[in-house]
Amino acid sequence: MIVRTWNLFHGNTLPPGRKAYLREMVDLVTADRPTIVCLQEVPAWALESVGTWTGMHGIADRTRRALPFGRTVTSVHAGFLRSSFNGQGNVILIPPEATVRAHKTITLNTNVFCEEEGRKLGLDAKLMRWWEKERRICQVLKIEFPNRRRMLIANLHATSYPADLRLADAELRRAANFVQRQSEVPEVHIIAGDFNITREQSQTIATLLSASAETRWSDVGPQIDHVLVRDAEVSAVRVWPDDDRRYDGKLLSDHTPVEVDLTVDIEVKQS
Repeated sequence: MIVRTWNLFHGNTLPPGRKAYLREMVDLVTADRPTIVCLQEVPAWALESVGTWTGMHGIADRTRRALPFGRTVTSVHAGFLRSSFNGQGNVILIPPEATVRAHKTITLNTNVFCEEEGRKLGLDAKLMRWWEKERRICQVLKIEFPNRRRMLIANLHATSYPADLRLADAELRRAANFVQRQSEVPEVHIIAGDFNITREQSQTIATLLSASAETRWSDVGPQIDHVLVRDAEVSAVRVWPDDDRRYDGKLLSDHTPVEVDLTVDIEVKQS
């Protein structure tokens, strides 16, 4: 089974242009019928449509509300205006035959968390206020397939602040702790998304990879987009080459899809 993650960049190209290609990107990332797809930076207007477009079950959570007429305003120049008016959110796509057992979210940068963690990190008040300004979440979805195989899927988009990567790492740790509290045995565990930190830069990833055999995770993602897996064998890893995300001569998104092939016995319908 394929598990894939992609930050859609609101459908923009690299470099950003006037036109967005959101529908084309969603069609592309689901064309080969992956089992699980985690998406970030989906415009608010499309959150409830992505599943319908793909024939999959889409579970969406909004992180920023759209302003009135946001889609119309953004269409003037999608690359320049992006989420300023459109709002955005995250989506997890799953097969229609999978049953949703639970759906939860956690805000990764609440006021209380940013203040408490900020004091530990020695951040000034201005940076702490900035940190909590743009809401970041982790979606957690528990599903069951017809053969009773269970999975827990977490999809997150951490804060981007290259000047201090400890902010993103603190959010990742908060997300991982939340996942641990929701977990049951036996089920396959997946944490995917745009972590905005690399494996080498993240103390949280290092901790997860070095845990005891019973709770150890494997990590996929050479840059800032990752798929973390526990309780399943990862049989293949793939980072899409640029040519696989070109459309009409344009490079789609400023991120590349990252995916893993898990050796997991599930039952899904073949299209």
